[in-house]
Amino acid sequence: MTNIQIGVVMGSSSDWDTMQHAVQILQQFGIAHEARVVSAHRMPDDMFAYAEAAVGRGLRAIIAGAGGAAHLPGMLAAKTTVPILGVPVASKHLSGVDSLHSIVQMPKGIPVATFAIGAAGAANAALFAVAMLAGDHPTLRKQLEAYRAHQTEVARGMTVPPAL
Repeated sequence: MTNIQIGVVMGSSSDWDTMQHAVQILQQFGIAHEARVVSAHRMPDDMFAYAEAAVGRGLRAIIAGAGGAAHLPGMLAAKTTVPILGVPVASKHLSGVDSLHSIVQMPKGIPVATFAIGAAGAANAALFAVAMLAGDHPTLRKQLEAYRAHQTEVARGMTVPPAL
């Protein structure tokens, strides 16, 4: 699926601990992707250029991780029509709640899909991107169905200790 592109961007390299979970899912499904730092605060011109070129470069979605002030997903959404999937990255002081609130409160006309804080949110954003792409690709849809069926089987096999 080399013609399908998903961008995975983050505000700093310290966000990689969270965002690598999105990349792992994309790799598992064979989705062509790129991962890079595009800081809304430190390199706004680069961030705008990235967003403005996204359609022309064939990106179908951008998974944007952001901690702290969490401007990245909203700023990207303001400059492109490519769907933005926002992942709040846990911060030192507020555990990512500040990032979640910032991403989820976009003004009307600046849509950003918002996911859970941290690794689960990054993985789910990637799975959401896979689901978006699967509608046009039967093979990818079958892979996603198999992935979800496997998750169900794992959950059915889980045991809990007996009550005392």
